[in-house]
Amino acid sequence: MATAKKSTAAPAKKAAAAKPAAAAKPAAKKAAPAKAAAKPAAKPAAARKPNAAFMKEMTPSGELAAVVGNKPLPRTEVTKKVWDYIKAQNLQDESNRRMINADDKLKAVFGGKAQVSMFEMTKLISDHLK
Repeated sequence: MATAKKSTAAPAKKAAAAKPAAAAKPAAKKAAPAKAAAKPAAKPAAARKPNAAFMKEMTPSGELAAVVGNKPLPRTEVTKKVWDYIKAQNLQDESNRRMINADDKLKAVFGGKAQVSMFEMTKLISDHLK
């Protein structure tokens, strides 16, 4: 029994010794956020510029023009208009929303495929832009 009391007393001394070290750590942590706050103030925030390649107006082919119109549009707008058409016509597959079921207009754009993935769709659309 005497040995059990000694083993319980030793951890208490270690815990007491650890308290002063723990008190010093928060002081160091308080100084670190002050440095982090100074960094953003020193560096000016640059405005994000769109990629010129995406903003260049491109002319859609005849097949794609049936869906998005025949005016020259940036790639981003073409993709938005195709998605608006897909949602208006309810062409997303019910069980797997990543798949697009093509109607007659989109089949011409998709190279005759009845169903394509949304990732494959952007590749196929890019083939119809000049």
